Amino acid sequence: MAPDRGGERYSKSRVWESLSPPLSPWILDAVASMDFSRMTPVQASTVPLFMGHKDVVVEAVTGSGKTLAFLIPVVEKLLRLEEPVKKHHIGAIIISPTRELASQIFNVLVSLLDFHPPSAAARRAFDAPERSSPEGEAEVFPSSTLKIVPQLLLGGSTTPAQDLSTFLKTSPNVLISTPGRLLEILSSPYVHCPQSSFEVLVLDEADRLLDLGFKDDLTKILNLLPKQRRTGLFSASVSEAVDQIIRVGLRNPVKIAVKVKGANGVEDKRTPASLRMTYAVTPASCKFPALVALLKGLDTLPLRTIVYLSTCAAVDYFQALLPAILPSEAILVPLHGKHPASVRQKNFIRFTNSASPAILLTTDVAARGLDIPSVDLVVQIDPPSDPKAFLHRCGRAGRAGRKGLSVVFLLPGREEDYVSFLNVRQTPIEPLTEPDLSVTPEECLGTQEAFRKVVLRDRGLYEKAQKAFVSWVRSYSKHQASSIFRLSDIDWKDHASAWALLKMPKMPELKNWDRKSYQPPTVDWETYAYKDKQREKQRKQALHEGAKDVRSDTKVDSKKRGTTVAWSEKVERKANKEVKRSKKAARREHDRIVKMTEDEKEREAETAMMVEKIRQQQSRTNDKNDVFEGFD
Repeated sequence: MAPDRGGERYSKSRVWESLSPPLSPWILDAVASMDFSRMTPVQASTVPLFMGHKDVVVEAVTGSGKTLAFLIPVVEKLLRLEEPVKKHHIGAIIISPTRELASQIFNVLVSLLDFHPPSAAARRAFDAPERSSPEGEAEVFPSSTLKIVPQLLLGGSTTPAQDLSTFLKTSPNVLISTPGRLLEILSSPYVHCPQSSFEVLVLDEADRLLDLGFKDDLTKILNLLPKQRRTGLFSASVSEAVDQIIRVGLRNPVKIAVKVKGANGVEDKRTPASLRMTYAVTPASCKFPALVALLKGLDTLPLRTIVYLSTCAAVDYFQALLPAILPSEAILVPLHGKHPASVRQKNFIRFTNSASPAILLTTDVAARGLDIPSVDLVVQIDPPSDPKAFLHRCGRAGRAGRKGLSVVFLLPGREEDYVSFLNVRQTPIEPLTEPDLSVTPEECLGTQEAFRKVVLRDRGLYEKAQKAFVSWVRSYSKHQASSIFRLSDIDWKDHASAWALLKMPKMPELKNWDRKSYQPPTVDWETYAYKDKQREKQRKQALHEGAKDVRSDTKVDSKKRGTTVAWSEKVERKANKEVKRSKKAARREHDRIVKMTEDEKEREAETAMMVEKIRQQQSRTNDKNDVFEGFD
């Protein structure tokens, strides 16, 4: 199905009232009041199937309404049970890969439940026990009344003990959580997910949940849940992990792929029609001047802009530099995965609630599923290492039919092949023609000088620059499209200027580069001070004691200098060692077998047959128990 083009927000051919089975009246009131009176195609396709006891695998473009497509069936299924879910039993679980996305899902669910009096009253009773109804009398519903009580579980903001205490007090029947904290709660003997109570499992951004960091936790969670359940998997790129998804435990799932039409009229299931996806070719030293030109070239400064960098260290570094060149009315907000949970939440709320133009400087932690209102511009300073993340980054703009612009900066030369690479992946991008991003050499030089002035005011920024540049090189070397993003093609001098480096880091990747080609400003390292008074005091004390400044101006012992090895070489050496080890083991095994007598060979063959039979018996037992054993 394809949504109408030409300014229509949603398809007019289907409305919420037409669904079968029909939705509850309060749900219809809720979607009308929440500006969801018209269904998106993904909702029209998914809600009836999910409510009709079908497992679903949903792939739809970003901003197409997937959150409501699974929340409404979850709520309806629990409210249509014959009896309420028992105390300390769970009826549904929604798993999200990030804290921000989990919080967003929880807030949408709470907004929906505000229209269901028993559920709203239960939440008010917990939030403010003394609070009464508008008529002045306490809202009391019998214990047999069906209601939804959600709980949000996030690692970092609270401890597992605090979350368990809240669970025991409120007895929620819907959990919305990230994998790690959910596993800790489900492992408690006080939390129950029996066959008689548990109804629905939803995996949002399913392909991300199946990534390396979540596999172990997800495997354990699935083993704690009953096998007879309804399961839904939702993502903008489910097809990337279909082989693994099949093993999650879905039973004859219905695959839903909602497609849209591109500007050329050809169906393309990956990009929303209202989002203009573009690229600009620019040297590294001109990327940030081009960003400023882009912001100033638009008719009005976007209320919310997201700028993506490749690493957390780069965000920490450039958050101090960019205010020197950005428009004065713009607020810069940093966000990355290594921030403490409280800082992440605070900065995210600050960005989403900002009444002034705000720019979120972030990594891929803010690339998935987040529905941030009024994001009209997305700029990727660095293309993502994982090509799957490219589409998710772009999808923060142009959501739910709203017009949006996405721009990715590519270096001249081989990186321009990234355009063809994306076309093959059904993610076409076009050159950015308006606004004009051309910048003069003088403007690029002016940006470098502005950055250097900021760095020279604080020795701590010099250290951040060294760390950030090394992390960027490491990230660049790990691009999955390694034939396009190659360190051998990097113009190191231009990148050093772009990063306002006072000194190039000592890296194995630079051993064949002529360091004399880069002329940084002259720095008096003895007087170059930290802005932090405590660190500056320690530095002066170390100088006074005659210690060398290890962090900045240390001369490495020539005997140790050769011990540094590039990451790529380390991986190759490790692989070579494994190969040598396996060859030695095979040689030893061959020599052992050659020395054996015929009787010894027969006895060993009989033993191997017995072991194989035992394994087959164990395998049949496991099949009978239907235990989920993890992903490949």
